[in-house]
Amino acid sequence: MIQFSNYQKYFGPQLIVDIPALDLAQGIYWLKGENGSGKTTLIKSIAGLIPFEGNISVAATDIKQNRTKYRDIVNYAEAEPLYPSFLTGSDLVRFYTKTKKASDQQVATLIKSFGVQDYIDNKIGTYSSGMAKKLSLVLGFIGNPTLILLDEPLITLDVASVKTLQDLIVEHYSAGASFLVTSHQDLLNGLIAKMAQEPGGNATQPVVHQFRKLTFTRLT
Repeated sequence: MIQFSNYQKYFGPQLIVDIPALDLAQGIYWLKGENGSGKTTLIKSIAGLIPFEGNISVAATDIKQNRTKYRDIVNYAEAEPLYPSFLTGSDLVRFYTKTKKASDQQVATLIKSFGVQDYIDNKIGTYSSGMAKKLSLVLGFIGNPTLILLDEPLITLDVASVKTLQDLIVEHYSAGASFLVTSHQDLLNGLIAKMAQEPGGNATQPVVHQFRKLTFTRLT
């Protein structure tokens, strides 16, 4: 599902992340590493936000050769979202709805699920960090992505929204999507328990891939 070939990311002369070859099957993966190990750098590379050496493809779609299709199937919710302050949440939602070819019904459900309807029409410059985080998660699930990247999704998130997030991950995974998540143990433990309770669901023995200071652990 996610294929890396000779992937490298440098900052100046320093090699931060090095993945010579890796093929991750469909699943939910926990990306672990110490601060400065390159977790967010790798997530942003997969999201197509920063340049890198080598290649990444998702569902056989090459990020460098078919960038338009690639962006249709890869979604990203960042750790600490920073959006233009003069835009409203609705502005961004409309943009994502159009570019991701999403239905109005799906978007309305996401807005209600994360409880952002009361401020979605306000300028983002008035949002608290928690409000911006919920907006980023709404945007992260819009459309029909093959891969959803969640960078520290629990930051500033309330208890009710954590449950919403877990439910959405299970729902999209059951429909065939994959996830790469950097997060705290509590979210992922909750996901494992939830997957085991799903009809026909299971939580498999973790499969681990190690590259320098980063670890990919497959949870499902």
